[in-house]
Amino acid sequence: MAEPKQERAVKTRETILFAAAQVFDECGYQGASISKIMHRADVTQGGLYFHFKSKKGLALAVMAHQQEFVHFPEGGVGLQRLIDLNFFLAYELQTNVLFRASVRLAVDQGDFGVQDDTAYQEWVDQFYVHMCAAREQGELLDDVDEREFATMLVGAYSGTQIFSNVSTGRADLPERITTLWRYLLPAVATPETIRRLRFPTSAKHRVAA
Repeated sequence: MAEPKQERAVKTRETILFAAAQVFDECGYQGASISKIMHRADVTQGGLYFHFKSKKGLALAVMAHQQEFVHFPEGGVGLQRLIDLNFFLAYELQTNVLFRASVRLAVDQGDFGVQDDTAYQEWVDQFYVHMCAAREQGELLDDVDEREFATMLVGAYSGTQIFSNVSTGRADLPERITTLWRYLLPAVATPETIRRLRFPTSAKHRVAA
């Protein structure tokens, strides 16, 4: 039975998006080209332009799907969950080309004339949820502002992963995240909470239920 036209179109779009992410990850926005993406996706120019009108349109699509490229395991809430998610993101940056490309484009978006902090704000919102849960569980010091810390953590994490990428291709990212949290925790968490928190043994750690 022939594949339905609509299903074929969806698969083609996903193929192009994945190929574009690979090329953007390898070459950056400036080094990527429509011809490289077409070749990687094995589609014609007409097939590509049917789904995406330009290289910028492709970059925006990859960047906009950043959170959709990461599939978090189910788990608890609070500071342990937030720490575990940070390590899970490190593993995704090491292994998930779609997520890695979307992060690179968010950092380099000035190369294609964009100034959009939506991807960053979405992570702030997600981290804020876990900070609020930590507050409800009595894990935070009295003077901690949950959203302020979530915003600072997104910025610190972004800078940490960029430095790690330049230095080691993110091979040492888990160790750098451990160091980041070791210095952050005394500023936000109660001593009792710090004593029971654990750091994953690897970036591949899956969040425990």
